[in-house]
Amino acid sequence: MDNPLHAACYADEAVQQRVELIENERTARDTYRARLACPEMSSRIRPGQFLMVRLADFDDPLIGRPLALYDTILDSRGQPFAMDVVYLVAGKMTSRLADCRAGTALDVWGPLGNGFSQSPVDHLIMVAGGIGHTPFLALAKQYLAQQSYGVGAAESELSLGKLADRVTLCYGAKTADLLSGVNDFEAVGVEVRLATDDGTAGHEGLVTKVLEKCLQEKSNSVCVVCCGPEPMMEAVSEITIARNIPCEVSLETPMACGIGICFTCVAKIRQDDGQWDYKRTCVDGPVFAANEIEW
Repeated sequence: MDNPLHAACYADEAVQQRVELIENERTARDTYRARLACPEMSSRIRPGQFLMVRLADFDDPLIGRPLALYDTILDSRGQPFAMDVVYLVAGKMTSRLADCRAGTALDVWGPLGNGFSQSPVDHLIMVAGGIGHTPFLALAKQYLAQQSYGVGAAESELSLGKLADRVTLCYGAKTADLLSGVNDFEAVGVEVRLATDDGTAGHEGLVTKVLEKCLQEKSNSVCVVCCGPEPMMEAVSEITIARNIPCEVSLETPMACGIGICFTCVAKIRQDDGQWDYKRTCVDGPVFAANEIEW
């Protein structure tokens, strides 16, 4: 009999380490990129996976915070030695993290969760809202054959060639000064299309309108990945399902443990029989097929 608590993405390969904060740079209003020195985790993590991060030697806040992989950093030999994560200052933990300087010790465990499926396609469209762009830089570099990730990546890097001929980021925020990392995406060959609520950058209005316009352009095959506020992800899911376009979403469900113990991060996921059941975002996700989610 199948174990009802089984999950394909248990943290069996995860490690917990005390690591050094190498850089902590502001990239937009209330947004920072932190670089963590952790070769072992850097060599294992894949686009779409995440880490749990907490301040070392402090018990307030007590629990860690989940931060998605932004990118891995390679040394002169092409080996991963550090990871970048991007975070928005929104509470006690991230406020304290923003004040940390290079040399600060952090407790980190990971890599955690699953990653994006990464199937070959003519056009990969990434849809991000707010801080939801963070899982996509590494994914774009993988699709464009600029870098490989995960165990064995150093040996197989670029051997499979491009997974997509074209990668587009549809990126929305409330206002222009909240847009983070746009230059990072453009530098690796991603076409960036912006939307802001107030019209200070790109399309004035919802990023889903940018997506719909993008989908009108001719491509032999398209797939969509999405991360951001839940109403936006639900709207993207509806758009892609109506057009029969494959879509994966990375949920931003709040987590406490990151390893499937506490059941605080459950989401309603449809089963093969058409009914739904609660699944833990940290071990069954955070990436799910859009048509599986009961919004």
